[in-house]
Amino acid sequence: MMSNAATTPDNPIPSSTTQAEGDWAVHVQSLNFFFGQGELRKQVLFNINLQLPKGQIVIMTGPSGSGKTTLLTLIGALRTVRDGSLKVLGREIVGMSRPQLVNVRRNIGFIFQAHNLFESLSASQNVEMAVELTRDWAEKRRRAVEILTQLGLAERVDYKPKALSGGQKQRVAIARALVNQPPLILADEPTAALDKKSGRDVVTLMQHLAKEQGRTILMVTHDNRILDVADRIITMVDGHLESDENLTQFEANHDPTHLEHRMFIM
Repeated sequence: MMSNAATTPDNPIPSSTTQAEGDWAVHVQSLNFFFGQGELRKQVLFNINLQLPKGQIVIMTGPSGSGKTTLLTLIGALRTVRDGSLKVLGREIVGMSRPQLVNVRRNIGFIFQAHNLFESLSASQNVEMAVELTRDWAEKRRRAVEILTQLGLAERVDYKPKALSGGQKQRVAIARALVNQPPLILADEPTAALDKKSGRDVVTLMQHLAKEQGRTILMVTHDNRILDVADRIITMVDGHLESDENLTQFEANHDPTHLEHRMFIM
């Protein structure tokens, strides 16, 4: 999966050819993306080629405005892809109808910076709403309480968001994303609102899901405290996939004293 070859925007990172297509959770080829139309049209992603095998944790980092969240939302079928190929969980999503995209999203767990909880519902009820999508009515309370307990919220399952701290709200949102054990988890700054211990608990749970249950996790983060959980670290710069490395390679190639100041929160 790794390559030590130099990469440039015109020399995309080579991908492995040793895995069968069915082994990829995400397979991106020659992907370009634009915002706006006509004279206001601006390209924000350039010739992205990326493969995520099942069961890997991949961290995507890079300066603010480099296209990380845009790529994440494209993979999550939250935006429409028109140029290139993007296969998610074995399905080509380019050209899909809106109902088809909704079906793809049902198999993805989303974790965003904004917790987006329903203020009128308890922590458990917010998580139970995700379980209801699977029509597992009888087990929804048990499953919600179980995942909330794993995230350190056993004493807060019946609290409404207004009675929770910012970090607790984020953990409820994470529980909601993970409760149905989706094969693909997309996380945008999942530890941004969490203290060191809570953040570590969250990524440890994600690591467990990836390694023991074969979940694939793509995580955008500026938090260098959690880089050690990653199988690969992808760096985006100005809409280009600049590097794709394991942790050892990343540390060797990125002197923390010379990193772009917006890349990490030190």
